[in-house]
Amino acid sequence: MSAPRRLDHGGLLVADAQRAREFYVDGLGLREVPRPANFDFPGFWVAVGDQQIHIIGEAEAGRVREVHTGWRDDELARGYATHLALEVEDFDGYVATLRERGIPPVGGPRDRGDGVKQAYVADPDGHVIEIMGA
Repeated sequence: MSAPRRLDHGGLLVADAQRAREFYVDGLGLREVPRPANFDFPGFWVAVGDQQIHIIGEAEAGRVREVHTGWRDDELARGYATHLALEVEDFDGYVATLRERGIPPVGGPRDRGDGVKQAYVADPDGHVIEIMGA
């Protein structure tokens, strides 16, 4: 058996695809990419470098809350949560832009201990995104 070559994408289940689009595309500034038309549930795809995040809209009302109950504030504050990490070139500038767009950190900013700064934000469904950079 050969080892996997790379991470292609991650998928996140969201209650409202349009609300998630506002967060990921308008808020975080990720680029929406084409999604095959044959999917029978709402959603969209965004690019992060040469990988993607597939945003999967719930097809059954309330399903997101059943499978994702959320994180406590103390967990969010230190990044103790399942999360995706986005590396940015200008950490301070990017975090400032997120604040201007109404996306305040739920954790950090703080020094990771190896020269990397990190902050955590949460999407409208509670998915945690780490912002990291120098």
